[in-house]
Amino acid sequence: MSDLALTCYCRRVRIELELPTKFVAHCHCSNCRRAHGAPFVTWAGFLESQVRVAAGQEDLVPYVTDTEATRSFCRVCGTTLLFRSPRWAGEIHVAAASVEGELDREPEAHAFADRAVAWCPISDDLPRYGGESGTELLPG
Repeated sequence: MSDLALTCYCRRVRIELELPTKFVAHCHCSNCRRAHGAPFVTWAGFLESQVRVAAGQEDLVPYVTDTEATRSFCRVCGTTLLFRSPRWAGEIHVAAASVEGELDREPEAHAFADRAVAWCPISDDLPRYGGESGTELLPG
C-alpha cells in the first residue's frame, strides 16, 4: 500500500500513505496553531482507506477537541500526526511536514486565512478561504 510514510520525531509511529492526495492546504485556525506551536499547519488530505498505521499504534494517542475533531499524536515525542473531523467524514488529514517523500501536489490554498497571525503574513497568491467555516472564498 505504501507510496509514502508519515513518521513522528522519535520514529516510533509510522503511518503508510497511498497517493493520490485529496488536497494539500495551509490552515491558519487557532486550534491548528496551538496544537503545532506554529503560525499555520500544512495538511494533506487522504481517504481513510489510503492511511494505515504500520508501527506504533500503541503510541498514537487521540485527543478529541471541543469541536469534536480528533488530533492524534505520538505519546513519546509529542509529534502531532493526524487530524479527523466530522466535517470531513471518511478523510484523514496528515501533517505534511512529517511526510517522508514527496507529496503529489503542492499546497493549493489557505484555510481560515482571515485568522492568520499578523507577524506571519500570507505572501503568496494561493486562494484564501475564511469565514465561519474557514472554507468560504475571501475577496481579493
